[in-house]
Amino acid sequence: MIRAVVFDVGECLVDETREYGTWADWLGVPRHTFHAMFGAVIAQGRDYREVFQEFRPGFDLYAEREKRADAGHPETFGEEDLYSDVRPALAKLQADGLWLGIAGNQTVRAGRILRELFSDDVDLIGTSDDWGASKPDVGFFKRVSEAVPFGVNDILYVGDRYDNDIRPAHLAGMQTALVHRGPWATIQWHTDEARKLPTFRVESLLDLSELIRQVNAQGH
Repeated sequence: MIRAVVFDVGECLVDETREYGTWADWLGVPRHTFHAMFGAVIAQGRDYREVFQEFRPGFDLYAEREKRADAGHPETFGEEDLYSDVRPALAKLQADGLWLGIAGNQTVRAGRILRELFSDDVDLIGTSDDWGASKPDVGFFKRVSEAVPFGVNDILYVGDRYDNDIRPAHLAGMQTALVHRGPWATIQWHTDEARKLPTFRVESLLDLSELIRQVNAQGH
């Protein structure tokens, strides 16, 4: 049975196009050049943070976030950055009686924004900064399972990355859904692992309600 659905943030709920564009601006490089390097780093299986090193060796992402905030240009996102299926999908899953959560690798500031956007829509909002553990570490998914009031096998974790979301959530004992959008899912979608491991592969979050209903019907 699936009783709880927990969502990743970036490129699952939030379209990060605008935010990565502002990082290109901060680095002083053309946006299309930054995006091309971003895709190349992901395709090579490297950590996305290495993109910044390509343009500025020794780049400290945490320190630069603080500099941006001090300069009046903090990292941010809002309602206009949510994918169009997010609100209706959450409403449908909530109406289905499912317990809902949001948990991703996010800063304290991003956590505050998430709570402003989603506190009325979900039962849990947790971030890596809140918990002192980040994906794909097992400690992150242990914190998720501890926060959800159901068994780990009853949790569906939804994300856009096979490496950061699907594989570690599966190893933690959760069911998983890979959503096909954003640079990671686009690059990883046709790999053997991304084809075989997820419980579901979806083009839209709106697909989840019916798929969960089918799985739960088989469990009765």
